[in-house]
Amino acid sequence: MFVPEFILSILAVIRVFFRSRSDTALEVLALRQQVAVLKRKRPQPRLHRLDRLFWTTLRHLWSGWADVLVIVKPETVVGWHRAGFRLYWRWRSRRRGGRPKITEEIHALIRRMAAENPVWGAPKIHGELQKLGFVVSERTVARYLRRVRRRGGHPSRSWLAFLENHREMIVAFDFFTVPTVTFKLLYCFFVIEHGRRKILHLNVTRHPTADWVVQQLREAFPEASPYRYVILDHDSKFDADVIAFLKATGLKAKRTSVQAPWQNGIAERWVGSVRREILDHVIVLNEQHLRRLLRDYVNYHHDDRIHDSLEKDTPNRRLVEQKPAANSIVVSMPRLGGLHHRYSWRRAA
Repeated sequence: MFVPEFILSILAVIRVFFRSRSDTALEVLALRQQVAVLKRKRPQPRLHRLDRLFWTTLRHLWSGWADVLVIVKPETVVGWHRAGFRLYWRWRSRRRGGRPKITEEIHALIRRMAAENPVWGAPKIHGELQKLGFVVSERTVARYLRRVRRRGGHPSRSWLAFLENHREMIVAFDFFTVPTVTFKLLYCFFVIEHGRRKILHLNVTRHPTADWVVQQLREAFPEASPYRYVILDHDSKFDADVIAFLKATGLKAKRTSVQAPWQNGIAERWVGSVRREILDHVIVLNEQHLRRLLRDYVNYHHDDRIHDSLEKDTPNRRLVEQKPAANSIVVSMPRLGGLHHRYSWRRAA
């Protein structure tokens, strides 16, 4: 082992005579720096920031820096250089004044206005903020508004706004099925208005077709009506003939989205009420039996049943009864075979 090391030392000495003075000076400087680090009186010599700066700088000035590096690996110096590069650009990219940040109160107001007014853009929201005394630029509002709406909008709000703003002019129709005692399916077709929840038409059949639906619509709308929109789903029975009849009647068809029953919520809730309040309590015998049950329920629905959406009223506007006399009593009148009751005042005998 001694002979190879001696030969390598002789070659290193000879190489010094064939190098430039600048390379020799840099090598001496690098060796002296490492010796200075090793002389630090600690169990393990630690490198300071100046040491790291020295080697990252020497790496740029001299190509032979890695040959004389002993105290650390060359990859470590490369890592120091990359870390310094990141620190430099972080310093260059620091915030230098500019517009002040908007407060959380303004953030909350922008989110609230955007949620309550889906069709509003930055100019309207900016104007409302100005009227409230907030100082903020329209560009800032627009930038924050883009982030708010990118997180997830509410497409349902526009549909709900349409239903709310046009409820007096909207009708809806749909089918629901009822099994009989012999396990046959009967199809119930109904037309309901949105304004007062009145059932405009109701019928039952075993074989629903598009022609049958058109005939039911003729009976539901025998003449000009105040309605302008009709909501329907993608049932195959509501084909081009049905749409053509609606257009001829002056009704604009509004189909719901696929698998979105909530968009025809008035009709869906009425079907649920029919099932819970009568159909779940009886066994339907045949088509005539079901038709009679449903007509009785429609009468109850119009005249007696209280609706939360109508401010505790009925579709036919049930009057509030005042107590006629001090000795009057409350009597109950059965509806739908005693499943439900209506209550009224009656003078005591």
